[in-house]
Formats: sequence, structure tokens, C-alpha cells
Amino acid sequence: MDRLLAPLLNGLSGGARARNVEAVGGLFTGIVAQARQPGFYAALGVPDTLDGRFEMVALHLFLVMRRLKGQGAAAAKLSQRLYETMVDDFEKSIMELGAGDSGIARRVKTMARGMAGRIRAYDEALAEPGDNRLEVALDNNLYGTVDPVPVGALPAMAAYVRACAATLDEQPLESLMRGQLRFAPAPA
Repeated sequence: MDRLLAPLLNGLSGGARARNVEAVGGLFTGIVAQARQPGFYAALGVPDTLDGRFEMVALHLFLVMRRLKGQGAAAAKLSQRLYETMVDDFEKSIMELGAGDSGIARRVKTMARGMAGRIRAYDEALAEPGDNRLEVALDNNLYGTVDPVPVGALPAMAAYVRACAATLDEQPLESLMRGQLRFAPAPA
């Protein structure tokens, strides 16, 4: 637990430290809970594997980071701490699966590097009015190991992503800074 919280505590003091830890914990818990909703895997065919779950957490993390982007220094710091928490969480998960030390570092580095590409692809796709580019990004990431992608899954997932972006955009920044967030309803 200390290993996970140590990066969150650097550079913070007193009450600010506690609020930041609480906010990061609340946001990350909400992201993971949403990413694990069974409808993504059962109804929309996202692979229920380590990689599929990583993709769902990465997608939801992106959506929250997108909302925090450009909202000031405190929001930027929260976004960075949230990203670091995700990396730490995946490192811990891989260790629990029994990967060797050298395998852990390589796998986490690959995931972190891949996250930058996902953020860029999703951000650019959401900036466009149509869903073609968003569907391509979702196909490459969420459904990269699925052939064929279930009929209707890409349009449904694109609609969900846009609904989440809108829901987060409507949410007051102050609530996110306290670790509270809402996503659009997950598929059933």
C-alpha cells in the first residue's frame, strides 16, 4: 500500500496531501468500477482478459484526464497522479499474476507507452463530429484481438464514449477535484 501511495504524497503537504490522495483514490476507484461493468464484456464483446480490462480502464482514464485537461495546475497535477496510480495498479496486478521482475518492467513500460498513443487517438477522434475515426480507434484498441468484432459493437461503444465525454463535461470541476465522478450508464 505504501508503494502505491508514495508517488501520490510527493510534493503535497498536510490537508492538501489528504485531499489529493482522497481525490485520486475516488476517481481511480470509479474508473475501475465503471471499466468492470459486465455489459462491456457480455453485450459489446470487449475481451474479458487482462488486455481487455486494461483497455477499458485506459479508455475511462482517458475520459477523466480529458475532462481535467486545461483546467489549471491543480487539475493537471490530479490528472498526473491519476495516471501514475493506473501504472502502479497495473504493475501490482502483473506481479500478482506471477510475472518475473524483468517481465513486469517491460510489460508496464509497453502499457504506459501505448497509453500515450491511445490518448492521442481518442482525443483526436472525439474532436471530430462523426464517429468513423472514433470507431477505428476503438477497433484498434478495445477490439484489437477480436475477429470479427460483434455486429453493432463499435457504433454502440462510440455512442457510449461520446455520452461519457458529455456527462463528464457537464460535471463541475470541483466535484472531480474531490474525487467524485459520474459516467454515462454502462451497456447492460
